[in-house]
Amino acid sequence: MLWSLIKIVLFVVVIAAITFGAGQIIDTGGSVNIQFGDQEISISPMQAVLAIVLFIAALWVTEFLVGLAISIFKFFNGDETAITRYFGRNKEKRGFDALTDGMVAMAAGEGRTAIKQIATAERYLDKPELTNLISAQAAELNGDTDRAMKYYKQLLDNDRTRFVGVHGIMKQKLADGDTDTALKLAEKAFALRPNHGATLQTLFDLQTEKSEWQGAQKTIEAKVRTNNLPKDVGKRREAVVALADARQMLDAGDIEAGKDAALNANKLSPALVPAAVLASEMHMLNNNNRAATAVLKKAWGANPHPDLAAALAEVEPNETPTARLKRFAVLTKQHPENSETKLLKAELALADEDFPAARRAARELAQSEPTTRSLTIMAAIEKGEGASEQVVRGWLNKALDAPRGPQWVCGNCSNIHAAWTPRCENCAGFDTLEWKVPPTSADLQSSTAMLGFTAGMLTGEAEKQPDTDVPDAEIITPDESAQPH
Repeated sequence: MLWSLIKIVLFVVVIAAITFGAGQIIDTGGSVNIQFGDQEISISPMQAVLAIVLFIAALWVTEFLVGLAISIFKFFNGDETAITRYFGRNKEKRGFDALTDGMVAMAAGEGRTAIKQIATAERYLDKPELTNLISAQAAELNGDTDRAMKYYKQLLDNDRTRFVGVHGIMKQKLADGDTDTALKLAEKAFALRPNHGATLQTLFDLQTEKSEWQGAQKTIEAKVRTNNLPKDVGKRREAVVALADARQMLDAGDIEAGKDAALNANKLSPALVPAAVLASEMHMLNNNNRAATAVLKKAWGANPHPDLAAALAEVEPNETPTARLKRFAVLTKQHPENSETKLLKAELALADEDFPAARRAARELAQSEPTTRSLTIMAAIEKGEGASEQVVRGWLNKALDAPRGPQWVCGNCSNIHAAWTPRCENCAGFDTLEWKVPPTSADLQSSTAMLGFTAGMLTGEAEKQPDTDVPDAEIITPDESAQPH
């Protein structure tokens, strides 16, 4: 900009000087003498002015021809010139036009056309970081995975596109079912771009699938740190991961580490039923029954569950029914209107052979919310009070056709599980199991059985009636309590 201004000013000054000089020559009149050695030429003032103009024009033409010759030489020598810039702009325009057509074809789902246009763009544009990426996506759209893989590998050579290359190859490995390699690539992608939400989710899914719980714990922390996961959800998932890690370490014989992980899981989420159950077991290993009772009580306050009652029974397995009824007040005083609390009261009363109290606790549920468990309890009550065989069998027959009641159900796919697990066995969703009534009934005995201390109430009935048309398994099955792991 400054140089252009200087040239304009110089041009004006030169023209003004020439005009002034020509005017002076014309005003003086006479002739102009030009001497070359021994020769002298005399010309008029007008001729002198014309000669000066012609001389300047000749200089300009000479400069132009010399510049043109130099440009031609540089062009053939491979240097950048105005000519190469002109052809380059034309070539770049054609390349971007082809690239645009390719992207439009991709958006329209025309894979073959997209590949053809991107190939044209590759010839005209010297931008591999752009054309390789679009080429890989076009190849994926056309189902040409080998071609896509080739382009993704080329993207690894550029620092600006390395993440995209790693991410693309990772997706290819996932599609091929090579989850081991995909996990390593996900870890590499996370190292390159730790804030990328999709990469974090893929990494977490692969880690939980491979039961790499300690790595999953770090991934959850990264998701919370980068605002890809709310803090409360992250805390709950940390608890689930810690619980799964605790089980894994306990199964491997690492008791101390497993104990620490179990207690940490319960600390992170006191309402998580399986975490409370496992934490109570760990406290009992330390002969700390009071702490075991405390964690079960707190979990029951948040979510009454039969597993918590079964775990509390294990704290004092040899106590009398009367002592157990008194000790279980820490649970039965909470949520007195909850169905699980009423069923627990009924079973405790059954074990203590207080049949009227058991009836008061279970009768309303048997009418308003009939389930296999509540109706089986009513059968046990009738048997305990000396009712006829017909009456007892009538309750049992109702129990066979009744809903199973709450079970571990996946909130994503509604698949029913016999025991709690960190991942759904059907859809692989993480932390999706909920304790609720399933949309359809399923024959999962572990979620409908009576507690262990009342399970034998109907055994005598089965032994006396071996020829009954009710299968023995359906009558005697409540001999094991639900113990989700």
